[in-house]
Amino acid sequence: MESSALSILPPIITIILALITKEVYTSLIIGIFVGAMLFTGGNFLESITTFFDIMSDKVGGNVNILIFLVILGILVAIISKSGATRAYGEWARSVISGKRSALGFTAFLGMLIFIDDYFNCLTVGTIMRPVTDKFKICRAKLAYIIDATAAPICIIAPVSSWAAAVGSSLPEGSLVDGFVLFLQTIPFNLYAILTMLFMVFIIVTGRDFATMGAEVRKNNAHFEIPAEYQDAAEDKIVGGNGKIIDLILPLIVLISVCIYGMLYTGGINEGKSISDAFADCDASKALALGSFIALIFISLLYLPRKVVSFAEYCECYSTGFKAMVPAIFILCLAWTLSGICSDSYLNLGGYVGGIVQENASLAMFLPVIFFLVSIGLAFATGTSWGTFGILIPIALSVLVNLPTADAANLLVICIAAILAGSVGGDHASPISDTTILASAGAQCHHIDHVSTQVPYVLTVSACCVVGYLVAGITQSGWVGLGVSLACLALVMVVVRAKVPAIDV
Repeated sequence: MESSALSILPPIITIILALITKEVYTSLIIGIFVGAMLFTGGNFLESITTFFDIMSDKVGGNVNILIFLVILGILVAIISKSGATRAYGEWARSVISGKRSALGFTAFLGMLIFIDDYFNCLTVGTIMRPVTDKFKICRAKLAYIIDATAAPICIIAPVSSWAAAVGSSLPEGSLVDGFVLFLQTIPFNLYAILTMLFMVFIIVTGRDFATMGAEVRKNNAHFEIPAEYQDAAEDKIVGGNGKIIDLILPLIVLISVCIYGMLYTGGINEGKSISDAFADCDASKALALGSFIALIFISLLYLPRKVVSFAEYCECYSTGFKAMVPAIFILCLAWTLSGICSDSYLNLGGYVGGIVQENASLAMFLPVIFFLVSIGLAFATGTSWGTFGILIPIALSVLVNLPTADAANLLVICIAAILAGSVGGDHASPISDTTILASAGAQCHHIDHVSTQVPYVLTVSACCVVGYLVAGITQSGWVGLGVSLACLALVMVVVRAKVPAIDV
């Protein structure tokens, strides 16, 4: 379909309705249906058919991710039922002495689990939630810490599903090695680097501001687990005699097998190098493979030792599946919204791409233009992968023909800006899959998480804008990194001087 400004209506309507009504499901359905009506020219029945055709294609194309999420939910339920999570919580309570160390340990764990953002969000939330609840830490703040270490650490980790996705986003026939290009972008991914630094600053100083500050103050005055999550609190789970090792070993196996799964699906057994295998891997299939093997491992680890009974083990299949249903439903709707905005339907990417190409003559401003466009597109569609999948080929087509000796250097900066903006827009979007899963991992209201995180996203993004503007003018990513770090340092000084510590 020929792109037009109307293509931006479905995501805008969805986001506005979600913020006003705080009902994500209904907002997504309405936004998707509006897009289907635009595509079919107002034909009601054809719009319904289009709605479910897109959903069918998207669910089918992402079935491995859904399998991974279901098995991960089952694994979490089994570990919780075993008592291993509670054993870890009791150990952590004896080691962790206050809010600052609890949040710091959460951030450390988030940075440690770098293989995939989905796995990161759910695992860190499950493990740390009992500990942060003990210290009456606001669940919106827990969700922020989870979200700030999920996608940002994955987008700068060479061994991750995100690295594989970026490498596969380069169009066929391009002379650029996707994995090598990804490695070159790591030090210039300003949003990821600055977000984690800013998160550390917030943890250490306790100076929450804007909506997060208000939420933390309200939580400190009256801590309460959201009613819909009270029955799922880990402390209420009657578990077995699991030890801390029963938590650590399954996680080690899961991470290790997922990494090997990426190498396996990328052809490591067929003689490919590690970098080529990661570049060619099927990340979603690797995650499904890894989670299934981890499920087999946990069965062999628990059942013979009677850590859980066979009846309890079987019960966890339905418990884990039910726990993942809300996240899966929102993901299916978010994928469908992304589908209606794709080039096969409303072609939102084509509209945005046309805007970018019209401004390609001002080469020095390309990094900041790509950063702002990717933030807007990721915010509107709720998908980082879809955003850089659209914009990376555009950046290549624009910069390959650029009449400048620094075209290769500028290409790295622009790709880094696209990846940074994709994560930043994804962080701010209420229809983003990682935002949804961070809320699920922390078990807090989804809109509470979004509304408290957005001011922090905007703060870091403003520093990134300055950094990419300078990087484009100087043709140096390192200079842009230095300037953005200086801007963030200035922000920290101002926040420390103006905002009182309220959560330490």
